[in-house]
Amino acid sequence: MKIHATNSGYFKLDGGAMFGVVPKILWNKINPADENNYCDWAMRCMLVEDGKRLLLVDTGIGAKQDARFFSHFPLHGSDSLEKSLKQRGFTFDDVSDVFLTHLHFDHCGGAIRYNADRTRLEPAFKNATYWSHPEHWKWAMNPNARERPSFLKENILPIKESGQLKFVGDASGVFPGLGIKIANGHTNAMMMPHIQYKGKTVVFVADLVPSTGHIPLPYIMSYDTRPLVTLEEKEIFLNEAADEGHVLFMEHDPRHECCTVQRTEKGVRLKEVFQLEEYFARH
Repeated sequence: MKIHATNSGYFKLDGGAMFGVVPKILWNKINPADENNYCDWAMRCMLVEDGKRLLLVDTGIGAKQDARFFSHFPLHGSDSLEKSLKQRGFTFDDVSDVFLTHLHFDHCGGAIRYNADRTRLEPAFKNATYWSHPEHWKWAMNPNARERPSFLKENILPIKESGQLKFVGDASGVFPGLGIKIANGHTNAMMMPHIQYKGKTVVFVADLVPSTGHIPLPYIMSYDTRPLVTLEEKEIFLNEAADEGHVLFMEHDPRHECCTVQRTEKGVRLKEVFQLEEYFARH
């Protein structure tokens, strides 16, 4: 088995929305905002090779939305999912499984694209099984008013219409060595895959801890539907990660692919940051 960090690109989001009740004077030191209060964020995916199967965890925002949409969520940089896969020697057609942690547009937008003449939407990964959680799927199909802008039908419905959609529960069975943790604070039934890899547990943290700057407990996004649930889930998860030495894969951190955490007098805090491949080359 091999695990790769695969960047689908960078985008900008409002810093206040990303850090919630934490004052700007504090979070601006972590991820400085521009003149529009936007901060840079990654959309980092995980690619897992195992024999003839190739698993992709999340797909980024994609490129099919219009200029008005991207004016609110500006893309920047030259990275793309297609380019990142090509650097690993793969194409979209090589992906056998697409695991969607949840169906917010910055996590699943790249799963669907227009066909060559832009007359219809289709799965970007034509040979893949798409995995979602049944409870989260129901939640996304009947969204609350607060979360509705994050669940775009053009990202979701074509997956089911293609016949490539399958559902998972809180158990494994999706991919060899893959386990699933469920979190409900950010959105209902968000999945966080964890993989046993070279003697360590690698956890794709998704939006429970979007970046290393979100490790302190009060640093919770305003996007979360149940912030007090997130607070409890973070505390349990981070204590376990510190005690067990888990490798945390950061989806949105603009600088750091992965990290470990440790217990301190102030609670769980960042221990070490590193590139995924570099870390496992020396362990």
